[in-house]
Order: sequence, then structure tokens, then C-alpha cells
Amino acid sequence: MLVITGATGALNGATVDHLLERVPAEEITVAVRDVAKAERFAQRGVAVRHCDYADPASLPAAFDGADQLLLVSTNDPTADAVSLHRTAIDAAVAAGVGRILYTSHQAAALGSPFGPGHDHAVTEQLLADSGLPWTSLRNGFYAHSLTWLAGPWRETGVIAVPGDGPVSWTAREDAAEAAAVIIASDGAYDGPTTLTASAAPTFQEIAATASELTGRTIECVAVDENEWAAAQIDHGTPEVMARLLLGFYRAAQQGCFAGVDPLLGKLLGREPRTARDFLAETPAG
Repeated sequence: MLVITGATGALNGATVDHLLERVPAEEITVAVRDVAKAERFAQRGVAVRHCDYADPASLPAAFDGADQLLLVSTNDPTADAVSLHRTAIDAAVAAGVGRILYTSHQAAALGSPFGPGHDHAVTEQLLADSGLPWTSLRNGFYAHSLTWLAGPWRETGVIAVPGDGPVSWTAREDAAEAAAVIIASDGAYDGPTTLTASAAPTFQEIAATASELTGRTIECVAVDENEWAAAQIDHGTPEVMARLLLGFYRAAQQGCFAGVDPLLGKLLGREPRTARDFLAETPAG
């Protein structure tokens, strides 16, 4: 049996959709915090269980009988991510799960300026220490994040960033499909597994691409880190999120997101979507 956590979210929800094209519905269980939001899966014959990393008592029944368990990483910037992940991994060990798959990030590293990169690295070490077979899906930085990380450039004509560096902007939809292929392979991929687009453009290059697509001159300008953070907070971004995003730009400058890997295209059987594709497909306004 395949147990997929976080299936009411965009990433793992799409993974379940792709799994349903590959395996019978009765072999899939989704484990989610709000079972009412998983009704679309129940209607397709998928079992639905309650699961909340913050509620350890919910985990034994959620993970019971799992040959493979896909653990989604928490996306709450205020949470103790490592503690939540440790709770889930410990429960998976106790439940006798056959393999854990975990949604990690290509920038997983203890020294990463990007906070989640550190958390992913610690979680991967917990997986390695668990004694269970494991696969870490090191996804590239999701391309849809350009919507806010590049700022309102369509209105201003300017991409203003506090740091620039290459980023392997990767379509979340592609990562979800690849995860389904990996899960359906039943253990063919072990340990850290990097899934990225085939190129890693800088924001300067994103600006040049935006200029080509729009027929306008889109500039990329560097701004002071403190000024950038203050502006984000003034516009309503919580300070904890502004600081987390600042870590992203610092990590990009250090090349943490620069790596690309051909595996994603191999798994998809086609060229992965690119940052240019995302910009072209995203409507103005």
C-alpha cells in the first residue's frame, strides 16, 4: 500500500493524481489533516485517513500497512520543522513502513543561508539514521515562486532583488509527476534524488526573458537587503517570512540552487518546463 501525506496540497495532491494513472486506487491511501478536503480522492476509491505531524497519536493508524510512505515537508515557516519531521519518521519506524519518501529540496545543506535548506538536511540525516530504506526527493526551487520572488515586474518594469544567482526554477507539476514515477518504481531510487529543470537562470536572465516575451524593457536591479526586507514588511509580509525569503536570495548568490540534473526529464520522458515557460504561461495582472 502507498500512503501519501499532504494530499490536499498542490504538490502531493498532483502526485496522487499521477499515481492513479499507474496503480489501482485501492492501493493508495491519503493521510491528511482535514479529511473533508480529501473527498475528491475518496470518490475515486482512495482510502482517506487523518494524519497530523503535530498530533503524534494520529500517526500510527495513518501509517499502518504502508509499503511506501510519502512524507510531505511542513511549509509552516513558524513551525519547528525538524521536530515535526522527527515525529513522523519515528512513527513510520514504529509502524514498520517499508520505505519513506520525503519531499526535500536541492539546497538541502546544513550551512545553507536558506532556513528550509538546513531543515531538509537535518531531516535527511534523520532518515539515514532511521534504519528504513528512504528516498529524498530534492526538488528544484518551484517556478511558481517567481510570482512573488521576482516582484510586480509586469507593473513596474523592474525586478528588484536583494541578491542574484542561478536558480533551477522547476515546475511543481513536473516534480509531482516525477514523484509518482519514482513511487511506482517500488524502490528503484534510493537516498538523495535530485529533480530539477535543465537550466538555472539568474534574475538578470529572467529579466531578459521577460523583456523578450513582453516586448518591453524589464530591468533587474539590486537593492539593499534591509531596505528590501523593510519594504516587504510594509506591504504586509510577516517579518518571519520576509527574513526567510531574504535567506533565499543569499543562498542564490552562493550558488545553492545552481545545480541541474537530467533525471527529471528522464522520468517525465520529455523536457521539463522552464522558467521561460512559466513566464509565458502566466497572465499579466
